[in-house]
Amino acid sequence: MRKQFWIDTIERAIKTAAQTAVAAIGTSTVLEAINWQTVISMVLTASILSVLCSIGSMKITGECDSASLVKKDKGGK
Repeated sequence: MRKQFWIDTIERAIKTAAQTAVAAIGTSTVLEAINWQTVISMVLTASILSVLCSIGSMKITGECDSASLVKKDKGGK
């Protein structure tokens, strides 16, 4: 696996974590009512699933398919 794959995978996991946190926090109308333990649990679960999905999208050849959102340059760059 190449360095760029892991950089892209981590970037997607961070974006997924942020989106999950916003969704989980957004369901509470009052900041004091937020169950932070649940938010953290949801964020960690979503991040792990994002990484596993990226790994699962990788072909045996080391290239990534469209599901992983990582495009391999045909010029080898």
